[in-house]
Amino acid sequence: MVVQFFFAVAFSAVPLTLYVPPMRHLTLFVSAIQELMRETSGYRTRVVPRFRRAFRFLLRAASSSTN
Repeated sequence: MVVQFFFAVAFSAVPLTLYVPPMRHLTLFVSAIQELMRETSGYRTRVVPRFRRAFRFLLRAASSSTN
């Protein structure tokens, strides 16, 4: 019974390994994401505070309308 369970789990997990990219592709992906973050850092520093203010405004408006 335990051996059958082991083989069932093992063979069901094998296709999942096809979705994991090889390490060389993963490092290319990580470096691309890092480059994107570097390029957009100036834009993010301007947009994030505005987004926070707008979100706070919406929360205050929603909470005041319920009172």
